[in-house]
Amino acid sequence: MPIFGSYQDQYSGGAYPRRGFKLFPIILFALFALFYYFSHQEEVPLTGRRQLVGIDPQTEMALGLQSYEQVLMQSQVVQAGPQVDLVRSVGERIARATENESFDWQFAVIDSEQVNAFCLPGGKVAVYTGILPVAHDAAGLAVVLGHEIAHAIARHGAERMAHEQLAQYGQLALGMAVNEMDPERRRAVMGAFGLGAQFGILLPFSRKHESEADYMGLIYMARACFDPEEAPRFWERMEKASAAGQPLQFMSTHPSHETRVEQLRSWMPAALAEKAKYCN
Repeated sequence: MPIFGSYQDQYSGGAYPRRGFKLFPIILFALFALFYYFSHQEEVPLTGRRQLVGIDPQTEMALGLQSYEQVLMQSQVVQAGPQVDLVRSVGERIARATENESFDWQFAVIDSEQVNAFCLPGGKVAVYTGILPVAHDAAGLAVVLGHEIAHAIARHGAERMAHEQLAQYGQLALGMAVNEMDPERRRAVMGAFGLGAQFGILLPFSRKHESEADYMGLIYMARACFDPEEAPRFWERMEKASAAGQPLQFMSTHPSHETRVEQLRSWMPAALAEKAKYCN
């Protein structure tokens, strides 16, 4: 019995047998993926990790500005006051510590109970008032802003887009390869590919991005002369806030508190050395 016999219609009545799987689209995609991967490599600052990025920084920053303006238009922005002064003061210190001269830094405070903050490409930062009580003080806020700014410096958004684009191309190639399978098997194969891409590539890289942003943010806050030992304490407060049932959008796709605190403590000697180097 042929290997793909269960996928083929039997020859009868002049009808030609249908092929169950076509290898050519997969080979073509594999060659394209290899070329795309090795021709779009960059190095992440501080960590030196090689990453896949598919768009240029100018395009990424333009998209960041567009998204930032849209968010601010749809939000209640705090125009002035102690919260704004704190966010700008801490944010500007972290921004200087990155030594990134290509970003046009902007800092906004959004009046919302969400425990959230973000930094879009190009240095467009927003802090929701809901996270300020958890941050507690300037050092706690430096943990938040260091982490979010690190995402933008490391171009994690562009890297995620490149991975998603490759996954889409792979899905298209697989769809062509299994086009002549019976519908039930085709759906099973495509579903398995979707799960494999999600849990085997996209989510692991998301967790890697979070850990990398934690490390980079810790170094940035240390270089900005904030106490890096506040970072584990901040995440312990976040754990309590999470247990209290607060809306923690800032936490989505992030590692567990225990893992995060453990990693931060393992990096603490390096962070303290950076603080001593830059601040004494």
